[in-house]
Amino acid sequence: MNNNPNQMQDKDLMLDVLSSQKFVTGAYNTFANECATECVRKDFLNLLQEEHQIQADLFTEIHNRGWYQTMPAEQPKVDQAKQKYQNFSM
Repeated sequence: MNNNPNQMQDKDLMLDVLSSQKFVTGAYNTFANECATECVRKDFLNLLQEEHQIQADLFTEIHNRGWYQTMPAEQPKVDQAKQKYQNFSM
């Protein structure tokens, strides 16, 4: 049982904001892909980069508080993914 009544509220709020950031970056990505003019596309790409940074900062804070756990990737799965995509190049 948690002695801090605000901790669950903080956790829920931060996880909700993280979810919102994921939605926003998805929308900005779509908008950037569908721009008819380069000037507007650049603006959306700048916004997208800023939103990704906000999302990364928020994720780091949530992760550091122990509210968003990630599991390390197993090396065989990493190697398998590398092999699968090594022939794809830009």
